[in-house]
Amino acid sequence: MTHFTPEALKFLRGLARHNDRAWFEPRREIYERELKLPMLALIDEINHAMEDFAPEHIRLPHKAMFRIYRDTRFDAARGHPARPYKTHVSAWWVRAGMEKTSGAGFYCHFSPTETIVAAGAYMPTGDQLLAIRQHIEAHHRELRALLTNRKLKAAMEEWEESSMKRVPRGFCADSPAADLLRQRRWGVSATLPAEAAIAPGLVKQIARRFALAAPLVHFLNAGIAAGAPLQLSF
Repeated sequence: MTHFTPEALKFLRGLARHNDRAWFEPRREIYERELKLPMLALIDEINHAMEDFAPEHIRLPHKAMFRIYRDTRFDAARGHPARPYKTHVSAWWVRAGMEKTSGAGFYCHFSPTETIVAAGAYMPTGDQLLAIRQHIEAHHRELRALLTNRKLKAAMEEWEESSMKRVPRGFCADSPAADLLRQRRWGVSATLPAEAAIAPGLVKQIARRFALAAPLVHFLNAGIAAGAPLQLSF
């Protein structure tokens, strides 16, 4: 099964220290060989695993993989030196039909310091937030059961809350789902050592966690789908 090599980890550590074109370009071949091609192969293998638990999230590898290039347009305004490259390689498996928005999906990345495996709705659009919250209010017991699933909790942690102080407008302050409605994102993640990405079991590590988190992802996307007619009416 696909995994990265120590050379890939060495490259990312070097890029973190020398994040500029003068360092990257002479080493582009190393990036292509040790990071880009293995990442595309990794995505392909995970796609095959997803056939069993999330077939609607299968994506062409080059569509799922994020570019190594950062958007540097605002670096100067923030007083930051331009850092044109990300210091990790990553992929996002969005649900079919939501490619140009957000929704809930599956994510992983490999950096010099960690390997992240995550799933959920991290940056839903405004209309998706409303739809998810409406779904949660009607089915909050189901969401709580998903988040407290013993196997899922053993493998991944719920995201730290990004909560509003009050229940959003349009929802009752004393709703039994109030704590869930105040959140702006819902999901789970696991932070593994960077060295996990250079181990032969990498695909299994990711696919197993994605499978455990799939019911949560499907729940969140069901809310968005249920809210679609409402979104279209505005």
